[in-house]
Amino acid sequence: MEVKKIRIIGTAYPYRGGLAAYNERLAREFLKMGYEVNIETFKLQYPSFLFPGKTQYAGWEPPENLAIRRSLNSVSPLNWLRTGNRLRKENDDLVIIKYWMPFMAPCFSTLARLIRRNGKTKIICIADNINPHEKRPGDTFLTGIFMNSIDGIVTMSKSVANDVTVFRKDLPARLSPHPLFDDFGEILDRNTALARLGLSPDYRYLLFFGFIRDYKGLDWLLEAFADPQLQQLPLKLIVAGEFYSAGKPYLDLIGQLNLKDRVILKTEFIANNEVNSYFCASDLVVQPYKQATQSGVTQIGYYFNKPMLVTNVGGLPEIIPHMKVGYVVDPAPQAIARAILDFFRNDRMEEFVKNMESEKQKYLWKNMVNAIFEVYNEIQET
Repeated sequence: MEVKKIRIIGTAYPYRGGLAAYNERLAREFLKMGYEVNIETFKLQYPSFLFPGKTQYAGWEPPENLAIRRSLNSVSPLNWLRTGNRLRKENDDLVIIKYWMPFMAPCFSTLARLIRRNGKTKIICIADNINPHEKRPGDTFLTGIFMNSIDGIVTMSKSVANDVTVFRKDLPARLSPHPLFDDFGEILDRNTALARLGLSPDYRYLLFFGFIRDYKGLDWLLEAFADPQLQQLPLKLIVAGEFYSAGKPYLDLIGQLNLKDRVILKTEFIANNEVNSYFCASDLVVQPYKQATQSGVTQIGYYFNKPMLVTNVGGLPEIIPHMKVGYVVDPAPQAIARAILDFFRNDRMEEFVKNMESEKQKYLWKNMVNAIFEVYNEIQET
C-alpha cells in the first residue's frame, strides 16, 4: 500500500529543544518528498512541577509551512481516549511516535492502540531511548506497555537497538543514525561568530552544549580543563545550555579548580537562531558523557564542521570515528584532557574537518526516511 498521509506524534512548536527540532525537521523532509504531513503535539507536555528547566516554550515565531495541532495532555486519560479516537478516524497511512522516556508510555500506548483499531494505520516508533538515562521505578513496566502497542521501530544507535530486543524480538526494526541538524542557521566565519558572542579572538574555545544533566559529565570536563598543561594554552571553555540538574555543584567545582577566568557560562536555553554562533566560534565540541545512546549535539557539530570529542559510552563511538573527525576517549577526566591537548598541540582542525565531508553522507535525512519506509514495508508483508 502506498503511503500518502503521515502523522508525527511528539514534541513540536510551541515547545522547544532537540525533540521539537527533530520532529519538525523530519516533517519537512516528508513534505519535500510530496507527502501530506501533520504533527500532533501537546497542549500539556509535562506538569510544571516535573519540568526541570525555566520554561518549556519557545520564544520565537512558529515554523512556517508545518501543520502542527496542539491536542495531547500527557497526564489525562480522558484526553488520550478522545484524541486517540479522533486520530483513528483520520485514517492516516502511517503514524510516527517519537519515544524518549517511560513517562510518556501510558499516553502514547493508548493513542497507538486506539489508532490501530481502524485496521489501516501502522504505528512506527523512532526511539531516542528505550532505557532512560535517569532511571525511576516502573520504567521497565511502562516501556513494555508501549513496546507492545507499536507495529515497528527505528533506532538511532546499536545500544538502543539491543534494548529493543529485551522487550520484543519479533518487532520489525531498522537502525538509522540520528540525521544532521541542518536547520540552525548558516555557517559563520569564526570572527563573525566571536563578535556576536562578545568573545576575544585571542583565545581558542571548547564548547559544551545542551541541557546540563549529571549524566552528561560536565564535572569531568571541568576536572580535565584544570589540567596544568591545558592551563598553559590560550584556551577557554564555553558552557552553553540550561541547568536541568542542580547548578551549584558545578559552580562550586569551577571555584575549587580556579577556573572562573577560563570558563564562560551561558547557562540559559540557547535559542535556535543563536546556535550557529556558539558552534562557529568554537574549535572543538566536547561531550564527556557518563552514559549515552546517541546525541543531537554531534549532528549539529557535523553540520557546522566542528571536530568532536566524545567518551566511549553508548552509541557515541558509532558516530565519531576516532582520529578521523575527532576523538573517542575513556570516560575519565585524564583521558579527556589528553585528547584536548593533542588537538591543540598537533593542530588537528584542518585534518578532521576535511574528513567530515565524506562522513556526513551517513547522516542525511533521506536515510532516516528510507529506514522508516523499510520498516513500514516489512509490517505490510507480515
